[in-house]
Amino acid sequence: MKENVLDILMYLFEHCLDSETGTMPEQNSLREHLDNAGFQNQDIKKAFNWLDELSNARESAFSNPISKRSLRVYCSQEITKMDVECRGFMIFLEQTGVLDPVARELVIDRAMALETQDIDLPQLKWVILMVLFNQPGHEAAFAWMEDLIFDEFTDQLH
Repeated sequence: MKENVLDILMYLFEHCLDSETGTMPEQNSLREHLDNAGFQNQDIKKAFNWLDELSNARESAFSNPISKRSLRVYCSQEITKMDVECRGFMIFLEQTGVLDPVARELVIDRAMALETQDIDLPQLKWVILMVLFNQPGHEAAFAWMEDLIFDEFTDQLH
């Protein structure tokens, strides 16, 4: 079974997130749940590191605020990993107020941290959802993104 960090993170959101409280069980319980679900210990560790780095990045992002009128220029590595559809979707989310510049930078940081050569739009949407979930004050944006992802998922099932 070949999983990556994003698969584990998606599994956590789909199966372990308490939708009423918006919280996850404690880490040891999650590790046991993921192990029982068949995920490899090494991949579980990477997923928790990814989440820890998200938390650390979020804390440091607030110490250096970004102007609301900032213009994002992508470096070549970001362009290679996130195609024009992904970058266009992030611009759309910024223009509609779902992402602010800080959240955008967190999304880019966490997308680049994934151990994949490139990221497609559905994967990027999950990264955005995880970033918004971990952002205080972004509950409405998280709910909008969650509806978007799960509505698309149920449409694909029919």
